[in-house]
Amino acid sequence: MSEQIIAKKAAIVEETVEKFQNAASAVVVDYRGLTVEQVTNLRKDLREAGVEMRVIKNSFLRRAAEKLGYEGLEDVFVGPTAVAFSNEDVVAPARILANYAKDIEALEIKGGLIDGEVVSVDEINALSKLPNKEGMLSMLLSVLQAPVRNFAYAVNAVADSKEEGAA
Repeated sequence: MSEQIIAKKAAIVEETVEKFQNAASAVVVDYRGLTVEQVTNLRKDLREAGVEMRVIKNSFLRRAAEKLGYEGLEDVFVGPTAVAFSNEDVVAPARILANYAKDIEALEIKGGLIDGEVVSVDEINALSKLPNKEGMLSMLLSVLQAPVRNFAYAVNAVADSKEEGAA
């Protein structure tokens, strides 16, 4: 094999290492059996959520995982493999891929990474049920506002009862 080819392969492995390092989450799927239309729609939905899906050779994925010290991914990098990388929203790739996997039997989630930790299919499915970042912030805001709102209701009730007592 020529040195030029070896250099190209090494560059692909380094690029994959960088993608894994920058990713808040990465979900590995087997896409075998999907139609072109299904893959196009899946990629479109992922792209709109800020997620990049790449098809990468398993040997490159194994080398990248080995360089980063990720253990337990050997069984995941088998057969046709695509990886959905998200640099910001941890939940987005899991949610979108799990929704597609419900409707399309051919799409199989194999495993992945969340914040640099290897996770199982069950953990990815559990993650997919969580709301996105905006939804979680909205829930937090609601929880924080509840005591203030309850205090305001109590003050209003006391004021109303004093008005009734004065009349």
